[in-house]
Amino acid sequence: MLDLDQTIENIKQCKLIPESDIEEICTLLIDILIDESNIQHLHTPVTICGDIHGQLHDLITIFAIGGELPQTQYVFLGDFVDRGFNSLETWLLLMTYKLKYPSKITLIRGNHESRQITTVYGFYDECLRKYGSVNVWRYCCEVFDYLSLGAVINGRTEGGKGEKEGGGGSGSGSGVFCVHGGLSPEIDSIDQIRILDRKQEVPHEGGMCDLLWSDPEEDVKGWSISPRGAGFLFGESEVDKFLHLNNVGLIARAHQLVMEGYREMFDSKLVTVWSAPNYCYRCGNVASVLRIDDGLNRDYKVFEAVEFDEEVAGGKRDGGGGALGKKPVVEYFL
Repeated sequence: MLDLDQTIENIKQCKLIPESDIEEICTLLIDILIDESNIQHLHTPVTICGDIHGQLHDLITIFAIGGELPQTQYVFLGDFVDRGFNSLETWLLLMTYKLKYPSKITLIRGNHESRQITTVYGFYDECLRKYGSVNVWRYCCEVFDYLSLGAVINGRTEGGKGEKEGGGGSGSGSGVFCVHGGLSPEIDSIDQIRILDRKQEVPHEGGMCDLLWSDPEEDVKGWSISPRGAGFLFGESEVDKFLHLNNVGLIARAHQLVMEGYREMFDSKLVTVWSAPNYCYRCGNVASVLRIDDGLNRDYKVFEAVEFDEEVAGGKRDGGGGALGKKPVVEYFL
């Protein structure tokens, strides 16, 4: 039988978890995620976390400053892996916490929770170096396919009846819509997200792709082509339209490095939350998490990177975040 408490402690210390235990963790987690909807409905108070990118020690800091489980409810907006020294441990810690406290932690898929992306930006190579095969990577990627695409905090009940939940204000804009990337020209309503087939590799185009890849842009009117090569740039008019049609007041998303840890846009109707301080161990940025209380008030907790022993964390990495020292530097800040 899997000892979750001991496994969690071993993960935090970067101890190698037996491959058979990882397979069991992934199998058990899929059994939980398969019953969750594309859009998870959450009640306040909730703490929202942005990109983590394999920075295990900073993830541990998040639980220290944001509140330990199960006293605090968390929603993570994706990009758990790639770039950092400890993508595997980061993902394992989140998975084991989800197994132990399934109603207290919500995991939303990011664009890096993808087979194609992880083979280039570190996670695949890290698993191969640590276990000598790709089995662990394959188990984890299978879990990625079952992650939710978004969440609504204190918003409509499922089925689109327009009811309010919790203590989230009155009138138009009473909830928070959480997503990794942004909006899509193919999706007007949250109900449309509910019926997407999420159990697949991230497609290269379409509504599901856009939710994971799109970005807001101040100077864009409507929609514009994204320089990322996937998703779109969208402006304030599209944010206003989406908020009005879905009776929410805020879009909380991640996906973009923000040097100050968070950034509100469009008259505070959209916020980008970034939770990987000193991203790639060289960007020098601070990070944040966002707590939403029962009145839908926002409390940003800003924090800096922690110091750690690189050898204990996983040794030296190559420029592309890989482990075998065969890949060139890949300048990629998604």
